[in-house]
Amino acid sequence: MRDGPDIARLGTLIGDPARANMLTALMGGQALTATELAQAAGVSLPTASSHLSKLEDGGLLSQRKQGRHRYFTLADAATGAMLESLMGFAAIRGHLRHRPGPKDPALRKARICYDHLAGDFGVRMFDNLICEGAIIAKGENLVLSEIGAARVAALGIDVENLHSTRRPLCKSCLDWSERRSHLAGSLGKALLGHFIAHGWARRVADSRVIDFTPEGERRFMAAFPVE
Repeated sequence: MRDGPDIARLGTLIGDPARANMLTALMGGQALTATELAQAAGVSLPTASSHLSKLEDGGLLSQRKQGRHRYFTLADAATGAMLESLMGFAAIRGHLRHRPGPKDPALRKARICYDHLAGDFGVRMFDNLICEGAIIAKGENLVLSEIGAARVAALGIDVENLHSTRRPLCKSCLDWSERRSHLAGSLGKALLGHFIAHGWARRVADSRVIDFTPEGERRFMAAFPVE
């Protein structure tokens, strides 16, 4: 078919192992330099620069300059959601690149997916919000109910401010390790930000792991109980 979306080009961009490693490294939501991404991909800096140029031209990356350095990030939340969905699809089909290592249980428990919470904790939170009627499915869309708005406001999150952004408030994202949905969108981002800002959890350096403190885990379980 000559007309329509060019998924072949997208597949070629993501399908290269070095570029796939770069995109995965950026799933942590942090801006990384070309040198850092070269290390993540296991290639030389000139080769990495060539890959980054292709990814940027393909609309998967964006960059900004700060002083003498250039920093790269995923283009937007939609790119992160697409990559997480592909990871989930690959896991379901058994396409795994390595055996689980020491960090694997921590990644599966709680990790950052671009800018929101994923893993077991992310799925637990999403399940609770759905079961309690805080988030309601209307067709393919997710809507924050009055109950949900009150719960979010009780945590100190400005719901009205979240509505003012162009990004969807609530969106489901397929979790690659749990193979079920977790919460993305501006609300998912705000909730993760709340957990970190209030000391419930912290980001582990050079990792996508979100490490909850014992007290933070207790508060999280109390806030999002699941039968």
